[in-house]
Amino acid sequence: MSNTLFDDRQAARLALRCLDLTSLRDDDTDASVEALAQRADTPHGAPAALCIYPRFVPAARRALDARRLQRVKVATVVNFPRGDATPEAAEDEIHAALAAGADEIDLVFPWRALLAGDSQVGGTLLARARLACGTEPLKVILETGELKADDRIREAAAIALDAGADFLKTSTGKVAVNATPQAVAVVLDAIVERGARAGLKVAGGVATLDDVQRYLALAAAAYGAERVSPATLRFGASSLLPVLLAVLDGQAPPTREAGY
Repeated sequence: MSNTLFDDRQAARLALRCLDLTSLRDDDTDASVEALAQRADTPHGAPAALCIYPRFVPAARRALDARRLQRVKVATVVNFPRGDATPEAAEDEIHAALAAGADEIDLVFPWRALLAGDSQVGGTLLARARLACGTEPLKVILETGELKADDRIREAAAIALDAGADFLKTSTGKVAVNATPQAVAVVLDAIVERGARAGLKVAGGVATLDDVQRYLALAAAAYGAERVSPATLRFGASSLLPVLLAVLDGQAPPTREAGY
């Protein structure tokens, strides 16, 4: 690609390192999660994390350990996908997930309450979540496609950052509109305004190398190219993996797939 910060192979290699290889399907099983862990063991390196439902955390950890992929984190979702749990319920979910072996928590922001005019719910829930996570990363899913308006996205981002979110994540992947360049730009502006200490996770609908290049450019503009790494950027996807491997193998990428 022309006029990009990274050539295609550089972009694919970096995106693989920043990938949260994800399966959040209703028909997931221990066996399918074990197969996901097997996919993480690639000739070109491993992704940053597997992201799966809480009940599959032990299976994911066992499967990764069996392949000596201890460096791959196990991320799981909380208050997912609707984002309407009470602070107490979300806190209990986090404690249970961490006790089961989760390394990272992806928690849905209570965006419906915010749209209804209640910003206090988000602050209260995230304050409890931050304490429950302790030193483990808290990734807050804003559901930007439902918030829609830039000012609402910015408000949700500010609440999450003020509560100590380690990452802001665009989407659950369970709604009609997920990550978009405009929403990502708004989220990154909020992150930069607070010193660029939090990371960004782009999730839902990221499925081509063009998508990767677009979001890498936005991240590099916000953090500086030298800081773009799994510590500042994640891609939440599974359909992206075969695209990245094809590029790294010098082959034509498969056609675009929908969803995660």
